[in-house]
Amino acid sequence: MSPLRSRFCEYMILRGFSPRTHESYLHAMIELARYYRRSPDQLSNEEIQAFLVHVITVRRLSWSTVNVYFSAYRCFYEKVLHWDRADFHIPPRGRSHHRPFVLSRQAVKQILQAPRNLKHRALLAMVYGSGLRVSEVCCLRPHHIESSPDRMMVRVEQGKGHKDRYTILSQAALDILRNYWRAYRPGPWLFFGRDKLQPLDSGTALHIYYQACNRAGVSEAHGIHSLRHAFATHLMENGVPLFSIKRWLGHSALATTAGYCHVTSEHLHSVVSPLDCLPKS
Repeated sequence: MSPLRSRFCEYMILRGFSPRTHESYLHAMIELARYYRRSPDQLSNEEIQAFLVHVITVRRLSWSTVNVYFSAYRCFYEKVLHWDRADFHIPPRGRSHHRPFVLSRQAVKQILQAPRNLKHRALLAMVYGSGLRVSEVCCLRPHHIESSPDRMMVRVEQGKGHKDRYTILSQAALDILRNYWRAYRPGPWLFFGRDKLQPLDSGTALHIYYQACNRAGVSEAHGIHSLRHAFATHLMENGVPLFSIKRWLGHSALATTAGYCHVTSEHLHSVVSPLDCLPKS
């Protein structure tokens, strides 16, 4: 590892960045160095901006991926190399306002019933039933499932932002988990990989989700995170307070939770206009 890369990795460790952020930021730096065939510290601000224009207009990377590149370069040049604004400056990028398609209750049901493998069914049921991120469901341990009748909670340790929280435990998911436990007898990790001593990889969990979508014939699914969006949306439609949903999702701000809740067409069709609710004359 070069001294420059070592400095960048040490900074990310000190900041407490997740392993996925480490990987993404290093990939962005490698792509920049490979494009110019020079070390990143030897590039000018104009060259850095030209590369960003290239990935946006030529490679047509997604909004979220380009934002990772922007964040990686700001982190590297401003925090690690300590370049001032005269040496490094890239325009700020706003947030994407694209609202993901929300899975209907029927689509979710089809996806959850599609896997023939009991382990796969249990994993997807936990993602939707408790509103978990894929990294969180892969890191579940057996003692995180608090299934006593007076609790029915799932403990999420060191989720996004290194925060611990509790979220609800679905009775239907618990029933599947118990069948899964009797069949597989997992070790330290509830959902293990090829080795029982290692947790399931996030990429494998994503593959399980897409495989279930294909088997169910659900074409509008956009990643396993859609089940987490559906969890929030369906709770909102059931009249659950937004503050409770916020706590279960592990959000710091209500505005973030509001971005997860989308009014589905089937819910709109069930809404009655207030004019039709007035007393008849």
